[in-house]
Amino acid sequence: MKLLFASDLHGSATAAEAVAQRIRAERPDRVILLGDLLYHGPRNALPDGYDPARTAQILNEFAAITLAVKGNCEAEVDQWMLDFPCMAEYALIETDGVCFFATHGHRARMTPDEPPALRSGSVFAYGHTHVKELRLKGDLILLNPGSAALPKDGSQSYATFERGALYLKAIDGTTMSELSCA
Repeated sequence: MKLLFASDLHGSATAAEAVAQRIRAERPDRVILLGDLLYHGPRNALPDGYDPARTAQILNEFAAITLAVKGNCEAEVDQWMLDFPCMAEYALIETDGVCFFATHGHRARMTPDEPPALRSGSVFAYGHTHVKELRLKGDLILLNPGSAALPKDGSQSYATFERGALYLKAIDGTTMSELSCA
């Protein structure tokens, strides 16, 4: 199964369209959105193309294959705009022998520094920091696809999982790093 991970769109229709282009090109079986989808939050500057209603329209194109978790900027009204659930604190996805724990990464005992108890080899997938990450930490794999709207490390990004490996990619689809889950 092929998965595509994105996070922290913060209402940017420009970023949502860039992610949508990658979804169309990559053709994943599932899209995993790691929170902060429609609202920019009081600490963030308005992202390029800020238009939460348009962002929701773009994301809704992929509702049938989308799984999303709640970020610290989600509100109940966001659920009214989206055709897929987005208010769960976390989700577990198991595919190809790999367990993925998906969360935004801002809640106690659900951060990369304090992950929940997961079996060895699991992937802790999170957003929140706007900084991409793909690395081993003990017996877990940490995956942060970065932000497509407000990257704090200078480049828009997303991630994919296929054939037992994770790929961190620039928004143009270029692979920046990869890690085997075997």
